[in-house]
Amino acid sequence: MRRKYPPRGRVEEPYKVNEKIMASKVRVVGENVEVDVYEIDKALQMARDQGLDLVEISPTADPPVCKIVDYSKFKYDQKKKQKEIKAKASKTVIKEIRFGPNTDDHDFNFKLNHAVGFLKEGSKVKAYVHFRGRTIVYKERGEILLLKFAQALEEYAKVEQMPKLEGKRMFLFLTPKAIKK
Repeated sequence: MRRKYPPRGRVEEPYKVNEKIMASKVRVVGENVEVDVYEIDKALQMARDQGLDLVEISPTADPPVCKIVDYSKFKYDQKKKQKEIKAKASKTVIKEIRFGPNTDDHDFNFKLNHAVGFLKEGSKVKAYVHFRGRTIVYKERGEILLLKFAQALEEYAKVEQMPKLEGKRMFLFLTPKAIKK
């Protein structure tokens, strides 16, 4: 039986380099190069003369765009950029708060204070009413409870999704409002 995945050790390069570029004409960019459209042989010769590689950076363009650059340095810079982008990406944290359809005022206020804390730290809040057994007949109570919760948090959050019943739970999603400095 044959393997359906490539053998170990071989990693396919994301960019075509030098002789792997199939286009007959390419637009060449880079340092110490006049930006223009060249035949592939001429472009490869220009790269060799500088002791660098010809790297296809935009294969979908017409003609494809190639850059004369040291390929190992180019790969290093690309990895560095990806890492920087990943570091800057904000991670959204969702905190859950659970209610029952018959939640009392004290419990409601207690959970409300927790939600305010979560929203102040920048987390999203997913509040839900869990209906157990026959309490499913009190759907209106659950919806009223969630709307009251959203209204109480109006100062700190905006409603991302209105109360919605899924199975035995009714959900409400809140996102923190932008904090004014």
